[in-house]
Amino acid sequence: MSKHLSFFMALLCLGFLLGSCDANRVFEENQDIPNNEWPVKLAPVFTFEVTDTTQQYNVFFNVRNALHYPFYNLYLRHYLVGPDGRQINSMLHEMFLMDPKTGEPKGNGAGDIFDHQFRALKNVRFGQPGKYTLKLNQYMRQDPLPGIMAVGVRVEKVAP
Repeated sequence: MSKHLSFFMALLCLGFLLGSCDANRVFEENQDIPNNEWPVKLAPVFTFEVTDTTQQYNVFFNVRNALHYPFYNLYLRHYLVGPDGRQINSMLHEMFLMDPKTGEPKGNGAGDIFDHQFRALKNVRFGQPGKYTLKLNQYMRQDPLPGIMAVGVRVEKVAP
């Protein structure tokens, strides 16, 4: 019985250790793209809550693509809406999924699937507490856009 208890305690400690490594994360969510083809009409929406308006935040976009993605870059437009329903900002982002000269995939990958994280907004202060929504649109010329498997948003506190 003590073997099982010590094994359980070791797993519990490991869980606390791994969970505390991401203390700055406020929000992270990824959404799968159906059939790995992102149509222009599909605009994933992410909702996160901000309670500390004195804190600075970084906002990241997560992208998962397959190796058969036909371009080296990806254009996304974000729309950020505050708790009062007003649009705070909108911006077009270019992200490099592959090296433009060599075609070598960037990001972390295994086999033919690669994960990327791009900082989209740096040192942002949100003016009012409450729920914010961030909508992402693909801004490429191909519809649907093949090879994009998932997109996501991560919001984290800027470390002092």
